[in-house]
Amino acid sequence: MKRLLFLIHRWAGVVLCLFMAMWFVSGVVMMYVGYPKLTLQERLAALPVLEGKTCCTVPALAPEPRSVRLTSIGGTPRFVVEPRRGNPQVYDAATGAQITSITEAAALRAAGAYLGGAPLVYLGSLEEDAWTHSKALEAHRPFHVMQGEDPAQTRVYVSGLTGEVVRDATRTERAWNWVGAWIHWLYPFRGGALDAAWTDIVIWSSVAGTVLALSGVVVGILRWRFSGAYKSGSRSPYRGTLFRWHHIAGLIFGVISITWIFSGLMSMNPWKVFDSRAPRLDQLAFAGGPLDLSRASLPVGVLLGRLHDAGFGARELEWRMIGGELHLLAFDGAGRTRLIAADGASDIRVQLPIDQLARDGARLLPGAKVIRQQLLTEYDSYYYSRAPHTMLGHIERRLPMLRLEFDDPNRTWVHLDPYSGAMTGRLDSHQRVKRWLFAFLHSFDWWPLLAARPLWDVLLVLASLGGVAISITGIWMGWRRLALKARQVRWPRSAGGVRR
Repeated sequence: MKRLLFLIHRWAGVVLCLFMAMWFVSGVVMMYVGYPKLTLQERLAALPVLEGKTCCTVPALAPEPRSVRLTSIGGTPRFVVEPRRGNPQVYDAATGAQITSITEAAALRAAGAYLGGAPLVYLGSLEEDAWTHSKALEAHRPFHVMQGEDPAQTRVYVSGLTGEVVRDATRTERAWNWVGAWIHWLYPFRGGALDAAWTDIVIWSSVAGTVLALSGVVVGILRWRFSGAYKSGSRSPYRGTLFRWHHIAGLIFGVISITWIFSGLMSMNPWKVFDSRAPRLDQLAFAGGPLDLSRASLPVGVLLGRLHDAGFGARELEWRMIGGELHLLAFDGAGRTRLIAADGASDIRVQLPIDQLARDGARLLPGAKVIRQQLLTEYDSYYYSRAPHTMLGHIERRLPMLRLEFDDPNRTWVHLDPYSGAMTGRLDSHQRVKRWLFAFLHSFDWWPLLAARPLWDVLLVLASLGGVAISITGIWMGWRRLALKARQVRWPRSAGGVRR
């Protein structure tokens, strides 16, 4: 059994140590340069203030759309509508006419407005490239792609369906991501012949890596002399310097290597282990019914004027049902929000009353009761903020936030945003376990540690360097082993030990 364990670790290491080295190095890069994304704040900052005098004709829409926004595309007001079924649609806000084709010229105007008028080179249209591997972008393919001649050399992706800028990637992001997320997430296997197998490749390479690291720790402990020493005087049996360093580094950093690879596996939700089959939350009941724009009794221009008089420069409006009443959620260029009733019957509000939000939220799970209500005024282990460039950093985490805990079989928690009246997150018991097995183990997402930077940085970089040391010495050992086997095949010896 011990011999089998040694062989598993030896030959798995020959195959996987290069992958391990890439994972550790790319993980450090991702601490500071994330995969390209367009955050809400970046998008809003590039929009002009909506003017009530020139706005707006609400288009004739299919009943009960999923969402309706008034924004600016290429400097011109547009309605963007997501129906319950089908692709997003865009309408001219001046006439209400639907725009059915996004031309190259329109895409250039949108990208130019986003980059503040910087010169652009049109690169063409595409379905997917190295910087657009994202399910969130599925509804916007194909993209018009432009290369900006701004100082950041920003590449801009414009939706082929709405004409909005949906992604940007600066030269710095593109350069570092070749050795960052692109390697870390095994994106060389995306977009080609192996695209359909990408998920399985990540899962099974993570399983193999976990087995490699676990077997290495066991072998390392078995080979270490905790009492006494080998004839060489060392507690490690290995004479070569790199062999000995591999042994020692594995003992020191082996456990953290196991947790990182295993937690990377957990990020993929392998075999749907974190799917609880919980019923969907009744967000229509929570909102007070489907979105109904016929309840908007005041013109959009009047509501924009009221926001302007209150000193709020709205750059985007979103219609939403809150407690059965139609509201406009207004965003300014910094991402701040205001709520105003679509009939103008109430004052402009920064936040909804917490008791109203709690009453509405109690309808999210029919048949279940709220057993605990908590108004979060500080971050905790399940609700916290990350830097915008990180994987989930684009999701805004505002405070205060209302948490409701239900007594359903899945012990569901929901987070409700008093600024927008929206449900911003759901955590059942399975997802809370995933939070620890993935987010905590993989990137040390523990709020007291995240708030104590640069301690967080020091710990992750040191642990990563330990993983690199294990991997590099393992690559060298594997190369020597393969070279030795190659010589034995080339110059086989007779039974008497004489070369033939």
